[in-house]
Amino acid sequence: MTTFEALGIDARLIQATDELGYVNPTAIQEQAIPVLLSGTKDFIGLAQTGTGKTAAFGLPLLHIIDAAAKYPQALVVCPTRELCLQIVKEIELFKKYMTGISVVAVYGGASIGLQIRDLKRGVQIVVATPGRLIDLIERKAINLEQIRYVVLDEADEMLNMGFQDDIEFILKNTPARESTWLFSATMPPEIRKVSRKYMKEPKEVTVGKVNTTNKSIDHQYYVTTAQHRYETLKRIIDFNPGIYGIIFTRTKLDAQEISERLTREGYDIDALHGDLTQQQRDRVMGQFRDKSLQLLIATDVAARGIDVVGITHVINYELPDDVEIYTHRSGRTGRAGNQGICISIVHAKEMYKFKQIERINNSQFHKLDIPSGKDVCRKQFFHFMDKLLSADISHGDYETYVPMLAEKFADVSKEDVLKRVAAMEFDRFLKYYENAEDLNLRERSKREMGERGEPRRRDDRFEGRGDGRREYTRGGYSRLFVNLGTKDGFFKASFLQFILDMSDLKKEVLGKIDMKDMNSWIEIDKGAAQQMIRSLDGKSYKGRRIRMNDADSGGPAGFSKRPRRGEG
Repeated sequence: MTTFEALGIDARLIQATDELGYVNPTAIQEQAIPVLLSGTKDFIGLAQTGTGKTAAFGLPLLHIIDAAAKYPQALVVCPTRELCLQIVKEIELFKKYMTGISVVAVYGGASIGLQIRDLKRGVQIVVATPGRLIDLIERKAINLEQIRYVVLDEADEMLNMGFQDDIEFILKNTPARESTWLFSATMPPEIRKVSRKYMKEPKEVTVGKVNTTNKSIDHQYYVTTAQHRYETLKRIIDFNPGIYGIIFTRTKLDAQEISERLTREGYDIDALHGDLTQQQRDRVMGQFRDKSLQLLIATDVAARGIDVVGITHVINYELPDDVEIYTHRSGRTGRAGNQGICISIVHAKEMYKFKQIERINNSQFHKLDIPSGKDVCRKQFFHFMDKLLSADISHGDYETYVPMLAEKFADVSKEDVLKRVAAMEFDRFLKYYENAEDLNLRERSKREMGERGEPRRRDDRFEGRGDGRREYTRGGYSRLFVNLGTKDGFFKASFLQFILDMSDLKKEVLGKIDMKDMNSWIEIDKGAAQQMIRSLDGKSYKGRRIRMNDADSGGPAGFSKRPRRGEG
């Protein structure tokens, strides 16, 4: 088996990796490091999150950096503050026995003055988020003209967050770079486009299959109705008493509402979303990392760049629209050789989309029955018994109290003591789940279901869904026009989140979204159309006035049914 020493890196780095317990490189490290040690070859590394990419580029950088030259020679660009700090922390560990090399993190939400001061002291490696780096460039507080190596870490995440223009700006401002190293979990067309424009015959390495999920993750799903989604989430949490995980929602409103409901019911949980200040975000993440919080509920945007060790479960409260987002969500668990579980709560009408995710990920997804109330109580009871039997009684002077306990319980049988202990621990569970209903969505007949597992559409009218509620078919939709598109930096997932956040509407009211360069068309339940128009029309986005109207009626903005190319 290959060792780090066999890869040819500096002996001082070997000493540091040995102390860290790194003996054998991961697959991406083994294939990337020999190429990157030359310092002159462009490189693309495709590997899932948690496979050791930081060491794959961090060790070669430390090997080839000139410690005597006190100016920026290497630039690492990553999507979020959390990942930025994590990369710096790991590089600091790797360079323990190398003197004279300085690494500085620059990111938003912290004092730019202090960061400028750190840069002026002399630094060889800069790790930065795109926004703060461009701010420093425009202030002329950092000089990238002598940067020789540029690393783009989690490139797909940065493009999903709308940083494509920023990345191109940064690459244009590093004219002396000898090589560009791009690391990503997936390879969307936008990344391929950037690589063709700014990289010369890059060496490309793929570890595992792109767009597939980690094989150490067990993918599970539960099928229920929309109104039972929250109760299903509670059952899943209660059925996994040792859970330490992240719950993903589509919108920040959902994240906040569910967090507040679960907190009121006694769960150790908090929310991570875009409305938090950096100080609030740091507090929540600190509590989650030290396990003061058992669960974190987050939107995809807020969770980007989070890397926390030991996450046992990822729960998709709602399915994402894009397969890449599912891959990133599930990749938060099952890291460093550990087993993880990714659970999805699926509505019946989402089954076709879910089967697409399963097929594209090339992994087997396991359908499970939502646990009954008795199943939950039984699981919690066995968990409690295991805790009771494994309790450490070696450090207390318990022998002192045994005579008093024996006297107190002299007339109480062993069985009664156990019952009383169980009652104290499980009274809430037993009462809550005593008459719990069955949340599983039972199979409909083939006559009621379409060939692809979706409810059969008959004509333009309301149809029953089998759960006591009714849904709109195509005839119940309005078609809205908005003058925002992909040229505004949106991808479908980020655009969806944007319009839902702006309007405080639920995903269920939306139909098909058709995005173009300069504008988009949105299908939406007629009853929710005016709320969305009121929420977006006339507002500002990046200094641009948003115009939204009903595309089929001309609407308040006075558009024709379909604007001419280039309008908006």
